Amino acid sequence: MEQRRREATVTQVNNFLKVLLERTDALQNLWVKGEISNFKFHSSGHIYLTLKDEGAVLRAVMFKSAAMKLAFRPENGMKVAARGRIAVFERDGQYQLYIEEMEQEGRGDLYRLFEELKKKLGDEGLFDSAKKRPIPPFPTKIGIVTSPTGAAARDIINILKRRYPIAEARLYPALVQGVSASASIVKGIEYFNQAKCADVLIVGRGGGSIEDLWAFNEEATVRAVRSSEIPVISAVGHETDFTLTDFAADLRAPTPSAAAELAVPNSADIRAFVETSEGRMKNLLLTKAENRERQLALLSQRASRASFERKIQTLALLCDRAADNLTKEYEKALTAREKLFSQSASKLDALSPLKVFSRGYSVAEKDGKAIVSVDDVKKGDKISVVVTDGTIEAEVSALERKMGYVI
Repeated sequence: MEQRRREATVTQVNNFLKVLLERTDALQNLWVKGEISNFKFHSSGHIYLTLKDEGAVLRAVMFKSAAMKLAFRPENGMKVAARGRIAVFERDGQYQLYIEEMEQEGRGDLYRLFEELKKKLGDEGLFDSAKKRPIPPFPTKIGIVTSPTGAAARDIINILKRRYPIAEARLYPALVQGVSASASIVKGIEYFNQAKCADVLIVGRGGGSIEDLWAFNEEATVRAVRSSEIPVISAVGHETDFTLTDFAADLRAPTPSAAAELAVPNSADIRAFVETSEGRMKNLLLTKAENRERQLALLSQRASRASFERKIQTLALLCDRAADNLTKEYEKALTAREKLFSQSASKLDALSPLKVFSRGYSVAEKDGKAIVSVDDVKKGDKISVVVTDGTIEAEVSALERKMGYVI
């Protein structure tokens, strides 16, 4: 007996495969690793791409609702891990990955580590708002822990000098990126606490990727910030994302420049307040003097002019003298304040680390640490000399120890 031939339309075949794949649980919540190619960002907001490895390719699509949640912009050649479901696009008869979530390879591990450490330190109470201390309103010494060659240091110092020149800014040169950065930042915080030479600390750097900023997520850095006896302003230049240092600090600034503005008051505002207060005091004195004059006039009318004329005149003279003395004392105090303001501004300008560089001084470093003794180097070592406009790489050719002190 001849077997009956089974026939199906193309649509039926594609529908069958679609249902078959949708019923396969292993393909409904799958992570796929690969390299992006044929990337296309459609005007609709959808993303079309191909994931590939050494042996095969896989077409993929990411709809706008999921693409809007991406923390990075995909591009060709980027290695990623994508989570989604495998399904058939019936019209073309092509199976593809419908992506719901995607992350750069390696970044997912950092984010998971970030969340784990955040929970651990949070459970210990390191981020409790009750432990945060207020920033002193009129600090006289500002400690800065950041790279001496980065734009962050220049921005902070320039803003401090412009806003509140009577404050003294001290910079601790620290590494802010790389495997040794966390230890360097911790040493900077410990230095200011041991020397007790700052009223508030600014700790941070300019912006960057999560890898660049990772030193500010290290447990040692976070604990050093929280255990500091000096209030700390975190100044990691990444306005949208937070580091763990931001949570531990007493105050978080979105950028280094903003940290400088939060650390000190504006001297122009203070001067305006003093001038306003001066005007109010003068008006108050005039009002009181006028009231006294009216009272004296009333007394003079009620009393016998012959009996009290001299007494009234005497009281009027005493009142005038008291008003004159009060005005002189106020002007004397204001002059002294302005003199102190000018002296402090001159002192800050003279001690500015940038001005020291401009006079021909420099800082020699080895492996990112300042060289303070001939014992810190040996012949043939590679060293860096930081000057006002850059860094000079050099090699030690000879060593000489001076009697009585060490260079």
